[in-house]
Amino acid sequence: MESEDDFDMHDANNESGEDDFYSGGEDDAGAMAVYDDSDADVADYEFIDNDSDDSDDLISHRHQQNYTILSEVDIRQHQEDDIMRISTVLSISKVEASILLRYYSWSVSKVHDEWFADEEKVRRSVGLLEKPVVPFPDGREMTCGICFENHSYDRLHAAACGHPFCKSCWAGYISTAINDGPGCLMLRCPDPSCAAVVGQDMVNALASVEDRQKYFRYFIRSYVEDNRKTKWCPAPGCDYAVEFILGSGSYDVTCHCSYSFCWKCAEEAHRPVDCGTVAKWILKNSAESENMNWILANSKPCPKCKRPIEKNQGCMHITCTPPCKFEFCWLCLGSWSEHGERTGGFYACNRYETAKQDGVYDEAEKRREMAKNSLERYTHYYERWATNQSSRQKALADLQQMQSVHLEKLSDIQCQPESQLKFITEAWLQIVECRRVLKWTYAYGYYLPEHEHAKRQFFEYLQGNNSPFIIYSFIFLFYLLLAICTSVVKVCAFALCLEQKQFRPFQTRHI
Repeated sequence: MESEDDFDMHDANNESGEDDFYSGGEDDAGAMAVYDDSDADVADYEFIDNDSDDSDDLISHRHQQNYTILSEVDIRQHQEDDIMRISTVLSISKVEASILLRYYSWSVSKVHDEWFADEEKVRRSVGLLEKPVVPFPDGREMTCGICFENHSYDRLHAAACGHPFCKSCWAGYISTAINDGPGCLMLRCPDPSCAAVVGQDMVNALASVEDRQKYFRYFIRSYVEDNRKTKWCPAPGCDYAVEFILGSGSYDVTCHCSYSFCWKCAEEAHRPVDCGTVAKWILKNSAESENMNWILANSKPCPKCKRPIEKNQGCMHITCTPPCKFEFCWLCLGSWSEHGERTGGFYACNRYETAKQDGVYDEAEKRREMAKNSLERYTHYYERWATNQSSRQKALADLQQMQSVHLEKLSDIQCQPESQLKFITEAWLQIVECRRVLKWTYAYGYYLPEHEHAKRQFFEYLQGNNSPFIIYSFIFLFYLLLAICTSVVKVCAFALCLEQKQFRPFQTRHI
């Protein structure tokens, strides 16, 4: 992990209130993200002319965006541009150019390098034949190699290799390949001894409308899924793709659907925590290991049937559930028939205390205590991680309501365009970003080694001193809206006074 990641979480005792969505309370102690100038994507802002109505002039990013969001139309255009570039440079058809690009994962530079290094080798590997292997029949009947029936010349079709097959067999062959999945994009000649590739022109000519639509979807998706520079947005139901500039400093990507994710691991955006820590944290949250830790820390096995039993109140006399029904002492796990007033009664066990002094229960108690401490530590971090997640979701919901309802009303009241009120949205987005950063610091803090005291102290210092930023942002928004509402009330009161003076009857005053 880089130096800006060197912080841990502050272990606080008080938990934030249920309705305290933005202030964070004392538990969070701070939502500190140590950003480098080369790594920040939400930072300081520049002021623009108040007379301008163009909200696009607002500069909210310190550096140029290192990714591009692609719609389906954009993906098609990128494909066409790459195909045209290859077709022009290599002097081949567009169908052959598209086959080359799919074979080399849509890498234009890779196609150029391989083609000019050894064109014949590339043609053999891909299946692009310069001349037919067998002469195609001209004006006479031939036997189809699949159905073994004789067909006239106009009913036969062949790839670049020249192997003739009837139209119905070709349609069935192509349809089966398309229904099998994206492998149809590199379909070969049906002849077992031939490796000639079947181009998109034959698919368009011989496949049904439904199969052509499936083939086209595979073709579009291949540009994203086979290309190392593009990925689909992982948000459910999102159809946008992201083209990323490899080698850039930040991996955070925000799609047009408003979902932010990490380009490197495709998980939710988690900077400044590294992808490895996030993967371990998500796996731990979904694993059953913590259930076993809880069972070990909060239960004991029945001495007879070995089923785990939890005791949360009452005396030391335990009766196992049917069909076992074994009665035993919770402390020493001995049969209750051997217990009574002489052993300490219902709330103590002299045998246990004696055996404990002799070190009989040291190993079991130590193991149980370690499991309990581990569980309490994990619960401490997970609860605060989950609380910040829910607070962030609440802030996002309030932001959407502000943008869709309140911002328009505020614009009408203030007689100002909405572009002049964008700073409210920017401040709200900063709160959301701080919640995201603070949430992932708990995952980082959980995996921070206990022996690295300097790093832990530095983390606690940073987080403890920077948590108030969320509070200050929320207070700023509150007083901003309060000031606007107060000014509106004053304007309305002044207008009412003017109206009353205007219609008051004329009165004479005697001196």
